[in-house]
Amino acid sequence: MTSHVGADDMRSSSVTGIALMCAGVACLCVNDAIGKTLTANYSPLQILFLRNAIALPVAALVALRLGGARALRSHRPAAHLLRGALWLCAATLFFTGLSHLGLAEATTLVFVAPVFITALSALFLKERVGWRRWSAVLLGFVGVLVVVRPGSATFQLASLYPLSTAFFYAVLMLSARWVDPRESVWTLMLYLVGAGGLLSGIASLFVWVPIRPEDLWLFVAIALFGTAGMTMMTQAFRVAPAAMVAPFDYTALIWASLLGWLIWAERPDLFTWIGAAIIILSGMIIVLREGRAGR
Repeated sequence: MTSHVGADDMRSSSVTGIALMCAGVACLCVNDAIGKTLTANYSPLQILFLRNAIALPVAALVALRLGGARALRSHRPAAHLLRGALWLCAATLFFTGLSHLGLAEATTLVFVAPVFITALSALFLKERVGWRRWSAVLLGFVGVLVVVRPGSATFQLASLYPLSTAFFYAVLMLSARWVDPRESVWTLMLYLVGAGGLLSGIASLFVWVPIRPEDLWLFVAIALFGTAGMTMMTQAFRVAPAAMVAPFDYTALIWASLLGWLIWAERPDLFTWIGAAIIILSGMIIVLREGRAGR
């Protein structure tokens, strides 16, 4: 009887984690679509500052509610400031890329982040990476080449923006090790928003333009969808095994393709779909190998 209850609880947690992951990914895709819309009139730095400024009180309430008063205190503020700088670089590069590329294509290239994480952890953190994961790394870069097609008439230098985003995101994920282990995931989320808001606020002074009244609701929406997406994805990893929920991050390609088609009539070409399939396969291999290594 006990084993059945335990199995039911595990199954329920897995379903909850997958649902949270899918909902969080959908929210972040809406966040990206709004960001792409706003880049027509505003600098990515101004967009990011306003998004963080609006989201910071929400993030503080979430951290206080789920992490308690301890979540508001940091033992290593400098580490969070550095992580905020990495996040700002990643987000600025991504929004800049969105102003030149289709939503689905940019999203596909960011999927290469697990490949960078694996390569960087082996090269700089001296973690043991077997031949299967190295093969997945090479496979991921093959997928990137299929999407980008360097040397062809369709090649765009703007493709380097989401690729750089994936690199900075990988460094950001690995930098979580610099944070004091006593701090909760909610503290990381709160200080990432706060540090990103502080740094983008300083940088946006040099590119600030007056906000049009009709765009105010877009800034509120991008803050709410961005915060909701990150919160749900974070909670998904708390209630279910990472190896189970991480692959559902790739549902972003479905949402990005749908939103790109509905809003801008974008249609990813065949090479983008083939490259996306290769990149997703490489990421799945890495996630599965990480899961087995964790067990």
